[in-house]
Amino acid sequence: MGLIEEIRRRAKHVVGPLFGIVAVAYFAYHTVHGDRGVLALLQMQERVAEAEHRLDSLEKQKNHWESRVKLLHPDSIDRDMLDERVRIMLGYARADDLVVLMHIESSKGETDGLTR
Repeated sequence: MGLIEEIRRRAKHVVGPLFGIVAVAYFAYHTVHGDRGVLALLQMQERVAEAEHRLDSLEKQKNHWESRVKLLHPDSIDRDMLDERVRIMLGYARADDLVVLMHIESSKGETDGLTR
């Protein structure tokens, strides 16, 4: 029975540090690979950078369209913008304009009704 007593006595000195090492390893692993770890932080920063880039692009588009809409406002209408919109929406053209009709095929091989 002396051997078992010796193992128990030494185990008391090993269990505490072993438990500490396991706890530190557990938390270190989850600090790097966990849901809120370092790798997740890097991925989130990348997603934020992409979202900010997209936001900048959309703000530029928004500003572009706001400026074009402002030109069509009834209080200060721009005659060139009005002329452009009328031509596009109604299909009008001036006598000196060159009109090019294009034949477009769909993916099914159907035509749009225009002749070649």
